[in-house]
Amino acid sequence: MISKRGIASLRETGRLSGVVWCPSPNYGPRPEGADISLLVVHNISLPPGQFGGPEIQDFFCNRLDPAAHPYFETIADIQVSAHVLIRRDGEVIQFVSLLDRAWHAGRSCFDGREECNDFSIGIELEGADDIPYTEAQYRELAAIARQVMAAWPEIDVSRITGHSDIAPGRKTDPGPAFDWQYFMACLNARSGSGELA
Repeated sequence: MISKRGIASLRETGRLSGVVWCPSPNYGPRPEGADISLLVVHNISLPPGQFGGPEIQDFFCNRLDPAAHPYFETIADIQVSAHVLIRRDGEVIQFVSLLDRAWHAGRSCFDGREECNDFSIGIELEGADDIPYTEAQYRELAAIARQVMAAWPEIDVSRITGHSDIAPGRKTDPGPAFDWQYFMACLNARSGSGELA
């Protein structure tokens, strides 16, 4: 159960409790009067298809060494971020306050409204389109989504979407390996029981 105090703290600070804080410089203020009303699920792996190293954090913090891998030369000058990364083992790293505008969605549109960065929260899963995600990732994503939905009631299940859905033709993540049905079951699980509702 998410406490009223926890909800108030999240709305006030934008910081999730009990997670690693790794501040990224790649963010800005949301536009004046912008609501927080969308949750976007992404995936990322650096190098592509490889997991477990520090490269994602380095990328989001503009520290990626372009000489470390040929692929890094192609992205070294790109400045992006997400609010949160969920690693394969379920570790959660937060890069940007949920109150601020992370640079995760790019050119995008949801329900006729463009520039989704303005009103969304972006969560990256360490993964790839065609590699199954882990149980720990689904559980952590569901737990974070429940907190976000409690803090910003404008976000309901119809406003949790994939990057591919807001940038079709340009992005493919979280890909066919992401089990939306199972994620929704985790989202509806009884808090703290470990059982699915």
